[in-house]
Amino acid sequence: MPITTTQQQQAITRRRFIWRIVVAVVFILLALGLVITRLYWLQVTNHEVYTTLSTDNRIRLLPLPPTRGEIVDRNGVLLAQNIPSIDLFIYPDEVKNIEETIEQLTKVISISDDDRKNFNKRKKRQRRFERIAIRTGLNQQEMAKFAVERHQFQGVDIGITLRRYYPYGELTAHVVGYIGRINERELERIDQAAYSGTSHIGKTGLERYYEDQLHGEVGVQKVEMDATSHIMRVIETQPPVNGADIKLHFDIELQRIAMDGLGENSGAVVAIDIKSGGILVLASKPGFDANLFVDGISYKNYGALQKNPETPLYNRTIHGSYPAGSTIKPFLALAGLELGTVTANQTVYCPGHYRIKGSGRKFRDWKKSGHGTTNLYKAIEQSCDVYFYNLAYSMGIDNMHDYLTQFHFGRPTGADMPNETGAVLPSTAWKKKRYNKVWVQGDTINAGIGQGYFLVSPLQLAYATAVLAGDGKLIPPRLASHINDISTALADNEVPRIGKKAPHHWQQVIKGMSQVVEAPRGTAKRIRSKNYRIAGKTGTAQVISMKQNETYDAKKLARDKHDHALFIAFAPTDDPQIAVALIVEHGGHGGSAAAPIARQIMDAFLLEESSDTGQQVDGEESEEEESEGEKTEEEKTEEENAQQAGGRQDDE
Repeated sequence: MPITTTQQQQAITRRRFIWRIVVAVVFILLALGLVITRLYWLQVTNHEVYTTLSTDNRIRLLPLPPTRGEIVDRNGVLLAQNIPSIDLFIYPDEVKNIEETIEQLTKVISISDDDRKNFNKRKKRQRRFERIAIRTGLNQQEMAKFAVERHQFQGVDIGITLRRYYPYGELTAHVVGYIGRINERELERIDQAAYSGTSHIGKTGLERYYEDQLHGEVGVQKVEMDATSHIMRVIETQPPVNGADIKLHFDIELQRIAMDGLGENSGAVVAIDIKSGGILVLASKPGFDANLFVDGISYKNYGALQKNPETPLYNRTIHGSYPAGSTIKPFLALAGLELGTVTANQTVYCPGHYRIKGSGRKFRDWKKSGHGTTNLYKAIEQSCDVYFYNLAYSMGIDNMHDYLTQFHFGRPTGADMPNETGAVLPSTAWKKKRYNKVWVQGDTINAGIGQGYFLVSPLQLAYATAVLAGDGKLIPPRLASHINDISTALADNEVPRIGKKAPHHWQQVIKGMSQVVEAPRGTAKRIRSKNYRIAGKTGTAQVISMKQNETYDAKKLARDKHDHALFIAFAPTDDPQIAVALIVEHGGHGGSAAAPIARQIMDAFLLEESSDTGQQVDGEESEEEESEGEKTEEEKTEEENAQQAGGRQDDE
């Protein structure tokens, strides 16, 4: 029976359907094969890789910053401490629009432009899941306001952190220094892993010098987080190692006496415990409030500090470079004795001026009529310039330089403070290198009374005085006495000494310094004590140069043109325990402006409850009371000294 057209069409349709089914099945099988292959590649071949990625999405290692070590003075008084601070934080990875969020926050809590700038700086350096403070130090009222509106701010929360605080502000700003937020330059040099979770670092003072000890070691916390980066549970914790606590030789009460003693004057005071080398006082005035810098000082406040003509940010104790004036004379006297240039009883006649042989140039003594026949003791006691002009000329500048270098003049003392400067101890080589000029004899004469190129820092003067009083022991000056209860002191056999030609030379110089205070015509007789004996030396340092025949008249000069007043001392002379050096900028007379401050510090250190606050020697009336209403002898002599200052300069 023949196949009809209809049957043919049905057969074609059936074949097409079967073909389509085959194609579909083949396609499904191929697709399924690809899926199975991909699953095998994911689940078997790269199992470890994707397991790790999955774990990283769920498990995070969070840094645990250590608590910074605290700093206390010799009596355990806190100078740098950590106090709780209530801060407002933003979690960047949880906030869709940070700028808009901050704008809304300003309607609830005060947020300054400086807060915003600091936040944006930190946001660039930190990872998105780490919280960043937008405001620090919230008060109770601000906390309450935020608590009411908290539901409106996703990714914003309040937290408690430890904030660095300096309870004595200006008194310790230059000693303790301060910490501040890590900047870009510091970020490049520090070990970033060691500072994970830490936003602050020591900037100045002890905070910077002992940064490694104070900072501690960061810890780690292994946590499980949900998809919104909230911690679900803590898996493992490696606690941080907190920073070391540091105890100082420094005494805050002695520091207060020094700062109060300076009054309205700018200046610096350094006191050293001769037995230990510990720095008891390191006062630079004016100072500033270090707390302003902890969380970032405002541009307004920083500008005010920078523009202040009294330069409060300048640490005069270690960076100041001043003419030593007559305070250098005891050290030059010792150099002359040890080098064999003079003997203690060898005399020089002082007619009131000095001339270099073959020169018509006259170098005047502060006492116009002269001191007459003068030996070493009298020269130190009455500060005879002619004696030291002659001594300097006889020794020569290079011998002076080489001997004084042993006392660390012209180089840092090695104290535990950052960036200590060395000031200037001149020599023929130094002048040639610095100015490409030849050294002349007039330079030597000026150096003989601590003028000209000769510059010192207050710390150098105090250290040299301590070395002289301490029988030549070069104990490094130190602020820190203990780090985590471990002493920083050197063993006796580790302390170097200045080599001595003859020990009695040192006693001869000390005798002259004792007469400065104890003798009737000593330039610091006003500070004699009935409880202990003091050895010292006054000094007046020129600020401006005077012409040969020009007369110095302080009354006609602006305050900033007045001479500096200096004083060095140690006590008691029979068992030296404390050495003091100070400078009162534009104070005029060392005996009247500087020496009384040293006396107050020594009283407080040597006498537990001293009632000896007067200026009299036990059993005597002071000369000041006998001549009430008149200038004291010391003031008269130092005024003449200043008036004749023009004669001390020489033409090259």
